[in-house]
Amino acid sequence: MTIPSLFKERAEQYPDTLCQYVRSKKGDFLPRSYAELYDRVAALALSLDHTGVKRGDLVGLISDNRSEWLEFDLAILSLGAADVPRGCDTMAGEMAYILGFSGCRIAVLENAAQLKKVLSMKKELPELKTLILIDRPEEDLSSQWPGELLFYEDLLEKGSGDDAPAFLAGSIVQGDGEDLCTLIYTSGTTGEPKGVMLSHNNFLHQVLNIDKVAEISRGDIWLSVLPVWHSFERVIQYIALGAVTTIAYSKPVGKIMLMDLQKLNPQWMASVPRIWTAIEAGISRNIKAKGAVSWGLYRFFLRTAVIHQGMQNRMQGRVADFKKVFSLPYFILYPLPWLLLLPLRLLGNKLIFCKIREKVGTGFIAGISGGGALPPRIYQFFKAIGIQILEGYGLTETAPVVAFSPQKHPVMGVVGKSWPGTEIKILDEKGNPAGAGVKGVVYLKGPQVMKGYFNKPEATAAMIDSEGWLNSGDLGMMTVHGELKIIGREKDTIVLLGGENIEPVPMEQKLAESSYIEQAVIVGQDQKYLSALIVPDYDALEAYAKENNLAYENRIHLPDVHAVLELLNAEISGLISEKNGFRSFERIFRFKVLRHSFEVGKELSGKQDLKRHAIAEIYNKEIRELYS
Repeated sequence: MTIPSLFKERAEQYPDTLCQYVRSKKGDFLPRSYAELYDRVAALALSLDHTGVKRGDLVGLISDNRSEWLEFDLAILSLGAADVPRGCDTMAGEMAYILGFSGCRIAVLENAAQLKKVLSMKKELPELKTLILIDRPEEDLSSQWPGELLFYEDLLEKGSGDDAPAFLAGSIVQGDGEDLCTLIYTSGTTGEPKGVMLSHNNFLHQVLNIDKVAEISRGDIWLSVLPVWHSFERVIQYIALGAVTTIAYSKPVGKIMLMDLQKLNPQWMASVPRIWTAIEAGISRNIKAKGAVSWGLYRFFLRTAVIHQGMQNRMQGRVADFKKVFSLPYFILYPLPWLLLLPLRLLGNKLIFCKIREKVGTGFIAGISGGGALPPRIYQFFKAIGIQILEGYGLTETAPVVAFSPQKHPVMGVVGKSWPGTEIKILDEKGNPAGAGVKGVVYLKGPQVMKGYFNKPEATAAMIDSEGWLNSGDLGMMTVHGELKIIGREKDTIVLLGGENIEPVPMEQKLAESSYIEQAVIVGQDQKYLSALIVPDYDALEAYAKENNLAYENRIHLPDVHAVLELLNAEISGLISEKNGFRSFERIFRFKVLRHSFEVGKELSGKQDLKRHAIAEIYNKEIRELYS
């Protein structure tokens, strides 16, 4: 089986079921059935064949999240070729490296902006001959490209006809599950990107096992907001097709996303921790703006709901335990206080939380969080107000899922148990198997592990051993019940001059719990003490300044206000403290406030991980000042 053969099977079985909601130029969502999408894929595949796409080719696909991306993806894969995807935030030099190193002869580009990037680097791309634009530009740029310049609408029109479906079916049947499906270049958090070779079977291992961990029904709607070139959102698209559900394309922009959630009432949405954190922050800001009474009631009922839910989690065995503790069973200790708090929680739900849930639609079942650990406070917030967030863990090299929190029994504080058919082991510093609660490096093995890095056999051998175990590079530990908790990256470990080893990720996650801190980066390698780069939440700081009648020129100069610096210092000192489980040498002695939020492609990878090497270069001056 291949991805296109699965899609063909679903289109034949459920031709009239909605497959996509496509946003029109007016902003409305237009429905498209499985049969209609199949016809469009057939037309594109026939035209791409005439254009010269052959079995085994690598085809560039530079585009953001949109319906045409899936059309091109399925058409390319149906021909036995593989795509090389990337988003529109890719810099010209990086795009040239990816397309050039892959040897792409043909590339699909979303718009004129991407074409101009290619034009600026055309001398570096001698093998690239044909470009296809999804959006037709207003200006004629064909004279600036020495090769062939084609357009999506023209390909769709030329390929339409009675012979297209038969051609597509004949081409799909030649595919094999072990064929290369895609070449996804890692986001470059650790230097030069590497092309991850993923087969159809790598993705299908997730698609065909999703029913073991989540109850997805035919006709459910997914709101798609993440970059589709990344393996996380990509596997969600395939899961959606396999489960005969509907994909609605939105954007990870607060106002647009919330509006689409209410308009479409989706059942599912996959996203990264940063977006869930932004949603929580936005909700809190809106309630706080209503006045002291509303804010006070909200905080009281939220705190009550968190405590009540914590008791419920304990009674149901949904809290991570890293060592066996012999005490009175929780179902004996908690029922009475749980019952006493129940009326207050029900009242909070009626007065406040039900109105918050309406913001994500009336049919919402669960959000799926990946691409990093979800801060415990954010998990507790959504669970307390009645919105389920299921965590998952994986890598681009594993297509990507290797662990997931099952819908029927999610456990707080972990990323779940191993995916069906997947093995996970933790090895300590000496390379021995680590027991429950012991930190070590996470190793993975399963059908979703990549074929290797494209044209980099040495890098592949360093990543995957002779027995098929992949070294994730992540630090983690197992609970007594076999759930996995991710602590940080092995290479992210900071070693101070005194020899103390510090994992920055838990500290950064803790700092991000502050409503005044959008993001934090801990630094201090080979130094006497730790410092931090702080990206503040300027909306929250501005609200604080107005509430306290602080004078400031404009919001970008808020960090220059002494009272604001004192506020941030108090937040940092309060969060990174012994009472929160941090050791004395993990104290942050100095911090630097940055003037702008981190950007994807600059300080952040496509899945919004910190690109630490890039941050170290960009803010080299600020870091040096912290230790001057």
